[in-house]
Amino acid sequence: MLEQSDLSEHDAASLRVEPVRRFAGSAFAALDLGTNNCRLLVGTPTGDGFRVIDSFSRIVRLGEGLHHTGRLSPDAMDRAMVALHACADRLARRPVRKLRAIATEACRRAVNGREFLTRVRAETGLDVVPISSREEAELALESCSPLLCGEGSRALLFDIGGGSTELAWVRLTAGQPALIGYESLPIGVVTLFERWGDAGFTEDGFEAMVDDVAAMLQKFENVHCIAREIRNGGVRLLGTSGTVTTLAGVVLKLDRYRRPAVDGLALTAREASDALQFLLGLGREGLLQHPCVGPDRIDFVLPGCAVFAAIARVWPASKIVVADRGLREGMLLRMIRADRAGPRKVYPTRP
Repeated sequence: MLEQSDLSEHDAASLRVEPVRRFAGSAFAALDLGTNNCRLLVGTPTGDGFRVIDSFSRIVRLGEGLHHTGRLSPDAMDRAMVALHACADRLARRPVRKLRAIATEACRRAVNGREFLTRVRAETGLDVVPISSREEAELALESCSPLLCGEGSRALLFDIGGGSTELAWVRLTAGQPALIGYESLPIGVVTLFERWGDAGFTEDGFEAMVDDVAAMLQKFENVHCIAREIRNGGVRLLGTSGTVTTLAGVVLKLDRYRRPAVDGLALTAREASDALQFLLGLGREGLLQHPCVGPDRIDFVLPGCAVFAAIARVWPASKIVVADRGLREGMLLRMIRADRAGPRKVYPTRP
């Protein structure tokens, strides 16, 4: 997904940034510190959902080097701290009813992950808590469930992250999703790039990445027999990540990323495959110039495409639904629902 500014994830048509209201107290905030990105979303409740009033996203590459050392590097932590200070400053100007801040795979795996989060709290006041891979899958499902309404009795949701890939096998009953199986694979766009490097930009190297990921997916397939369900019909595939939104941008030939055009789009298997082959054929220079990629994501696009290609090989569904939503949206929906069920409280954003 193209991230050229703090508000780039939300098109101007669907996001209106409100002026700061110091004592509004009606907004909720969700912060997601991932292996590759630091993201913040602030919204106010509206009906069954929320209206976005502020959004921030920055590539920090927190997991850089983690695959080789098992530790968060000083440079990576410093990059993340810059982004987290920016988030804390935004929240200080816009008090919210409740803030939830989470960390995912990089902080789960790193031996100094907890130490880093202690530093984050001391320097920014943000209480960032690592969550389990199961909760990652549940939050992704929470945010994407409106896109699963319609035909089908099963859905496979996949989230290709920086340090891991989450799989959620979902039962759909009267349009209501229920998680019946999940898996977190220790592979993502950052870890694959660090493992394969420039070899992933060659045809043979890319195919080797796909083979590697497909072998890891097979364990989940052996347990749930998803491929057989796909052949029998009634299974929907839904992807939420920068990889699938990039593929959607290529299919739509967007000259700049536009969330309303992408979120909820259904790609045919042929469209997704053609878009993937197009990106693979661009090479480094072509990816650098493409409006749906850019310099910050050039190293990670093809590793993400390799994960997607492996998923499409193991589970060859005829269509893939694209979601531009994820953990932050899931957290906001949960907080809003819990707030409506309980007493009204105002939560500070800083200690």
